[in-house]
Amino acid sequence: MTVRLTVLGNPGHRRVTLFAAAARAAGLPEPAVLPWLDVLRGRYRLPEDGLLRIESPGEDPEVDRLLRGPALGPGYAPTRVEGTAVWYAGVMAALRGLAARPGVRLLGDPEEIAVMFDKRRAHALLTAAGVPVPRALGGEVTGWEQLRERLAAAGLHRVFVKPAHGSSASGVMALEFGPRGQVQATTSVELTDGGLHNSLRVRRYRGEREVAAIVDGLAPDGLHVEQWIPKASQSGRSADLRVVVVAGRATHAVVRTSTQPMTNLHLGGARGSIDQVREAAGPAWPALLETAERAAACFPGSPMVGVDVLPTAGWRRALVGEVNAFGDLLPRLTGLPGGPAEGLDTYGAQLAALTTPSPSSPATTDHQITEPAR
Repeated sequence: MTVRLTVLGNPGHRRVTLFAAAARAAGLPEPAVLPWLDVLRGRYRLPEDGLLRIESPGEDPEVDRLLRGPALGPGYAPTRVEGTAVWYAGVMAALRGLAARPGVRLLGDPEEIAVMFDKRRAHALLTAAGVPVPRALGGEVTGWEQLRERLAAAGLHRVFVKPAHGSSASGVMALEFGPRGQVQATTSVELTDGGLHNSLRVRRYRGEREVAAIVDGLAPDGLHVEQWIPKASQSGRSADLRVVVVAGRATHAVVRTSTQPMTNLHLGGARGSIDQVREAAGPAWPALLETAERAAACFPGSPMVGVDVLPTAGWRRALVGEVNAFGDLLPRLTGLPGGPAEGLDTYGAQLAALTTPSPSSPATTDHQITEPAR
C-alpha cells in the first residue's frame, strides 16, 4: 500500500534525514516535515491525510530555548541540565494538542510517550507488568539531605540518580558511598557558578558539598533513584544493550561498552561485538531479547521503542533500565541476523512493519495504557 508520511521533527536533523532516506529506499514518497518549532509556536498546518510520525524535539537550540528558556531565565544556555520539568510539560502539551486535532493519525501514542519520558512512571508500569527492573527508591526526592537519609534507611549504597525527564544521560549521576560514609559521584554534569551544565567529559566528585549542589539543583525537576546493578563485561569494559523493538519484535541490538558507569556512546562509550555477546550468553541470548520485548509490550500503541537492557554478570539474565520513545538513532546498524529486519536499518524496519503490518502490530493512536495505582 502507498503510505503518505509526515514527520514531526527538526528539519535537517539526522533523525529526519535518515528516515527520509529509508523511505526513498523503500520506494515511498519523500516524507513531509512538520517542524517542532512551528508546532510549539502554534503556527502550523497539518497534512490533510496520511500518517504523522513523531520524532524527538532534541538537539535544536531554538526549540530548546522555547521550551526551557522561560524557566531558566537570563542564565539560560543549551548546555544547562536544569529545566527538564518545563521541557517535558511543553512537549507533552504540544503532542496532546496534535492528538486532539480531528483527523490526525499519529504513529505513536502521546500518553505512552509521556510515561516513557517520566522514569518514575515507566519504572512503576514495568514493575506492575512483571518486567525485571532495578530496585527503585520511590517517592519524591526533595534534596541531598533527604536523599542521603533515605538511601541509608533503605540500605542502598550504590545507586543511579536520574532526572525524571532527562535523556542521553544528561544529569545522570552514579552515586556510591564508602564504608565510612564517604561519597563519590560519577557524572557528566559540570558544576559552575552559572548552574549545572551537560558535558561530554565524565568527571568524579568526591566532595559532599559538590554532590549536594548537583542533587539540590536537579531535585526541583524530579528525580528517579534506582539501585546500581553490576553489569556484564566485554573486553574488560562494562557493557549493556540497546535493543530496538519494532511491532513487538526485537529487530536491532547494539552493545555499548565503557570504562565508566554510563555506557552512552557520546560519553566515550564504544560499540562492542554482538557476536561475542551471543557466544557469552549462549542459550540465554533469546531470553535477553525477550526481556526487551516484554518491556515494549507495556507500550502497545508505540510502533517502536528502544529498550536499555542491563545484563548481569555472565550474560545469563537481564533487567530493563529504561524504555526510550526515540531510541532508534543507530546509524549503520542493520537488523539482527535471522530476524524480521535483517539487512534493514532501524528506520527501514519501521517502514517495512508499517507497510506490511502483522495482526499484532501496533496501530495508530487509539491505544490506552493502564498504569498501577500510585
